[in-house]
Amino acid sequence: MADDRVSAERTGTLARVRAVPATTALVVTGVVGGVVFVALMLGAASVYDAVTEAEGVAGLDRPVLDWAMGVRTPLADVVVTAFTNLGTTLPMVTIGGSLMLALYLTFRRRTIVVLMLVAAAGGVTFTIVGKALVGRSRPPLADAVPPYEDSFSFPSGHTLNSTVVAGMLAYLVVWLAPRVWMRVAAVLGATLWALAMGLSRVFLGHHWLTDVVFAWLFGLGWLALLITVHRLLLRRQVLAEP
Repeated sequence: MADDRVSAERTGTLARVRAVPATTALVVTGVVGGVVFVALMLGAASVYDAVTEAEGVAGLDRPVLDWAMGVRTPLADVVVTAFTNLGTTLPMVTIGGSLMLALYLTFRRRTIVVLMLVAAAGGVTFTIVGKALVGRSRPPLADAVPPYEDSFSFPSGHTLNSTVVAGMLAYLVVWLAPRVWMRVAAVLGATLWALAMGLSRVFLGHHWLTDVVFAWLFGLGWLALLITVHRLLLRRQVLAEP
């Protein structure tokens, strides 16, 4: 009996010792994730204020569009248009859905599907609501490359949703992939995709620069929130283990 009691005490002590770094990690994850989320949303809010007040960074919209018009060529217009069309609904659903399915079949985690669907649904919702609330006009058609678009300009839906979908796919690879090069490739690929999609919208005159910058910041903020919540849930699972 005495030996059993000593063994139980040792087991309890070890559990408490292991819980200390796990608890610390939980707190650090929450704090860091919260700081990143707030910083990104404050950045997005500052861009929004600049747009609604027609001041600050919004002053770059016209000069950047003028620059884009000056560097266009017939070939570049065709190539960039073909790329930007990948950011429309059907291609994005096809590409994002296929990569999500590939990850699910590889790692067999239902969390993959849940995170992707929540991220994408949020991106689409924020785009629709943002356009309706702000009601900003796109650049003049005379300054844009056809085919023209007639929906509201702010925020850039192509950019926001590309950032969210590509970013979440990259996070899932970082979380699950066994090799470092896979994680690095996923992050680089997602970054280049989101940057290129946003720049293509400005190049073609379909969006103002601030439409795109806001979409980048807000999309990253939404990702930061989802990823932080997921990491906290993972940390709690560690704490709950005996």
